[in-house]
Amino acid sequence: MKIWFRHHVAAICHALAQFRRSPGHFFFNILVLSMTLALPFGGMTILDNIQSVTEQLSVSPEISVFLKQEISRDRTIAMEQSIHKILRTDHQKAEILFIPKETALESLQKKTGLNDIADSLGRNPLPDSYVIRLPDNMSSGTALAAQIESVVHQLQKLPGIDKVQIDSDWTKRLAALLSVLRMGLLFLAIILSIVVIVVTFNTIRLQVLMHLDEITLSWHVGASRAYIRRPFYYMGIFLGLFSGCLALLLIDLSLIPFNSAIYELTQLYGSSFQLTPLNPVISVILLGASAALGWLGALLSVNRQLRRIS
Repeated sequence: MKIWFRHHVAAICHALAQFRRSPGHFFFNILVLSMTLALPFGGMTILDNIQSVTEQLSVSPEISVFLKQEISRDRTIAMEQSIHKILRTDHQKAEILFIPKETALESLQKKTGLNDIADSLGRNPLPDSYVIRLPDNMSSGTALAAQIESVVHQLQKLPGIDKVQIDSDWTKRLAALLSVLRMGLLFLAIILSIVVIVVTFNTIRLQVLMHLDEITLSWHVGASRAYIRRPFYYMGIFLGLFSGCLALLLIDLSLIPFNSAIYELTQLYGSSFQLTPLNPVISVILLGASAALGWLGALLSVNRQLRRIS
């Protein structure tokens, strides 16, 4: 066990020594690999932030019913019975929430800061409305969508209704878009992983050729294949690991100017959204994947070169 441990320590020291002997060569290789890894790492960071926001959004079907401005408050309140009747006809259980125009205007002013909107217009431009919150029963799929469309169609026929809209459609479209983006990011990661393997393969191949005499001598004096390969394996691992660290650092630094621009935009909408770095667990997983890609490139390169020597 001690011999095995000493061999690995010696291989690690030998690999790090090669980095010290040719710092410029390895630096540019690490820079190329880090730029390659930064693309999927950055995409994952953005998707992770967007997903954290979408998880806070309600995807339960909601129907907003906007009434005409000229309808009296008594008729507006009485309309709730008609809405209940339509929902009972379609066997829909729902929560009906009445939002007076005054409450809607107050909420709009808090979110946008447009406190003088009613004064400038001379009246409240918002109508009374109802929000119908249906249970999120997505397992019914097409049947549920048909029932919601039926409810919307009947609500539109009620006298005094100005507009009826389904509020949760956009969140579902956003979730579907994120799924497509995740799939695209996966294909991009696969393609760029191949690039990492190829660059590592070529780097290790050059190192093997530079130490060809040393390898040949070790081979003739009885060194095992594992002993010869091990330093190059660690060299590939360090290439991938250092490149992954630099890629994560570049992504984290790039969030600073992005967040400055985002802050100015979100302030207009009364939001405090900011892009955040990947959590430590995901970062460690990505670094492990980077090191594994470096090891795989080294494995393929060393085995190919040793077959030629033997």
